[in-house]
Amino acid sequence: MNEMLLLKYGEIALKGQNKKTFEDILLKNIKRRLKKLGSFEYNRAQSTVYIKPLEEVDIDLVLERLSKVFGIAKICKAIICEKDYENISKTAVPYLEDALFGAKTFKVEAKRSDKSFPMKSPELQRELGGDILSAYPHLKVDVHNPEVTVTVEIREENAFVHALKIDGAGGIPVGTSGKAMLLLSGGIDSPVAGYMMSKRGVIVDAVHFEAPPYTSERARMKVEKLAKIMSEYCGAINFHCVPFTRIQEVIKEECPEELFTIIMRRIMMEIAQRIAKSEEANCLVTGESIGQVASQTMYAMVCTDAVCSMPVFRPLIGMDKTEIVEISRKINTYETSIEPYEDCCTVFTPRHPKTRPQLEDVEKAQAAYDFESLIRESIEGTKSYIIKSF
Repeated sequence: MNEMLLLKYGEIALKGQNKKTFEDILLKNIKRRLKKLGSFEYNRAQSTVYIKPLEEVDIDLVLERLSKVFGIAKICKAIICEKDYENISKTAVPYLEDALFGAKTFKVEAKRSDKSFPMKSPELQRELGGDILSAYPHLKVDVHNPEVTVTVEIREENAFVHALKIDGAGGIPVGTSGKAMLLLSGGIDSPVAGYMMSKRGVIVDAVHFEAPPYTSERARMKVEKLAKIMSEYCGAINFHCVPFTRIQEVIKEECPEELFTIIMRRIMMEIAQRIAKSEEANCLVTGESIGQVASQTMYAMVCTDAVCSMPVFRPLIGMDKTEIVEISRKINTYETSIEPYEDCCTVFTPRHPKTRPQLEDVEKAQAAYDFESLIRESIEGTKSYIIKSF
């Protein structure tokens, strides 16, 4: 069967003079995802990427990979036909059986970009619709709200017929909007934040803080697993694992208990920022949602942001927990996120954390101990490696 895949642009189709840049990066990302699945021929025209397998491939796996590439709105599996009506009808009618067998209503849409084709779009729609009704007499035509829309496209070289459209990942291609450093814990929120930034074209690196022996190796492996799942959407992730034990112990010994979490977050942001700068990242990203916990009040965020000289993006800031959980289930991180392993954010949790800290008080409490040498020591002890799913 002479099949191919049609990938329909989403937001890229609306771009102006820089559209080609987005298209080039999208095609590069697509080729990278399919590299190990076989040989393919790639073409693009009229806000569509055409992918033709040049050998036997696992088409379902190809579709799964492509459904996680940002920048694609819809994916269509199509049959290639010669550009004469008799061949189009003869090829398309049996090909559409899977799409039409269980349906009750349909319509035909024609897109005739090759104006030299002798039949005009209304005539093509009418004739193919009639042939489909003859082959599938249980169907009725519904031009307003059909269960199945059969599309025939007349292009310069060939005609294509398709009926089933798979939703793409949407967004814009990863690599078109700079680089960010994500503070990745083992929870539900931060993987979703990374996913949402990548959906807007951002390359995501990740920094994770561990505190052995208070946190286990399994806790770190859990976060690595989350990063691997994220990489199905985000691409390869540069993962930085920061030793944080000594800093947490000193915070517990030297700082007021009600400010433990705020001071810890400030030092995490400082370390993440320095690593981000060394990796030429443009911003930090966190999974914070305002008011969710004591460290995520507006007052607390003012205190943590005060140590940062680069932007801090919080894509989940106005979302409810149920909305975040829904996305985590969609991207398959939820079940891993809820595995019961401690992360360093839950170590030495104060009994009564301050929800309305004042920056002056926090800075004064943190200044009681010079953390600079410990910050440098943690950065020097950071282990960095690439995590990717394929």
